[in-house]
Amino acid sequence: MLLQNEIDARLGASLVSKKRIILAYLHKSKTFQSMNVLGIETSCDETGVAVYDSQRGLLAHALFSQVKIHAEYGGVVPELASRDHVRKLIPLIRKVMGDAGTVPGDIGGIAYTAGPGLIGALLVGASVANSLAWAWGIPIVAVHHMEGHLLAPMLEPDPPDYPFVALLVSGGHTQLVRVEGIGRYQTLGESLDDAAGEAFDKTAKMLGLGYPGGPALAKLAEQGMPGRFKLSRPMTDRPGLDFSFSGLKTQTLTTLAATQGSLQDKADLACAFQEAVVETLIIKCRRALLQCGLKRLVVAGGVSANRLMRTELDQLARKEGFQVFFPRLEFCTDNGAMIAYAGCQRLLKGRLMPPEIQSRPRWPLDELKPA
Repeated sequence: MLLQNEIDARLGASLVSKKRIILAYLHKSKTFQSMNVLGIETSCDETGVAVYDSQRGLLAHALFSQVKIHAEYGGVVPELASRDHVRKLIPLIRKVMGDAGTVPGDIGGIAYTAGPGLIGALLVGASVANSLAWAWGIPIVAVHHMEGHLLAPMLEPDPPDYPFVALLVSGGHTQLVRVEGIGRYQTLGESLDDAAGEAFDKTAKMLGLGYPGGPALAKLAEQGMPGRFKLSRPMTDRPGLDFSFSGLKTQTLTTLAATQGSLQDKADLACAFQEAVVETLIIKCRRALLQCGLKRLVVAGGVSANRLMRTELDQLARKEGFQVFFPRLEFCTDNGAMIAYAGCQRLLKGRLMPPEIQSRPRWPLDELKPA
């Protein structure tokens, strides 16, 4: 009671209702039986919002992509991304809460992406999330963007059991992680230079394709003739689970320069590049499973939507007797549903954050604490 009186005095009568978020944080050992969580994702160029119920599952979600805004520039312009999050986030929150049939009083907690990502974009989501938490007097949790991706397959009807190996593969990250539980992660290997998605985008630009480059390259590769060009599978001829794709990108450029540069040349080269990246990722996934002695593999992140990789991994899993789990295609890219789910699991365990804005453009996954 003394603590509550002290908080009341400091906040003043008009802010007494906001004491609940402070008390919730001070009593971090408190756990919750169930709650609705509002998830907010603004780490890059997609505004994602979702409402997740710990008992009923995902109630509603929506995503606004900024692809048209950035296509003119051939890549993401951070300032434009931040400004568009400002314009779109509040209307999207209203829409999703309406679709979920919820009002502010139904929301028990808020989860937002605190990093890694573009600092301006992260600050938009963090500011809105913290403002709503203060206004509604509810707890809040800052979510690691890659933890959101890692847990995205948990939104599926048949989620994987722990432990498992996860391949996180996107435009900014390529990592192999041993997962024992939420927040219990061990990095096994990662890219030493370009991430796989980044290599896709840069190679697509070499081939004169539009933005976003990865899907455009994969589409062009479907018209290519397999086997015409043979590109290396980097760092697969030595032990270890790290990746490197910058040399493969350079090799592709050199090979392109030696051709006529026709559409068929580009399609054949796109086919060879995609095969090289996919085979490299699969070799390292297989190696990680053997090293860890596990039979479950989770693949998440934007590149997990690649059709060739899904097909090849499914075939290998059937052949070698392991299970592979992917998120549905709409949850491969950045989205609010994965943030709402990840935040909900931490909030249920009382893993609350102090009432302050947190944004980290760089944030190693290994630094996360267990839920």
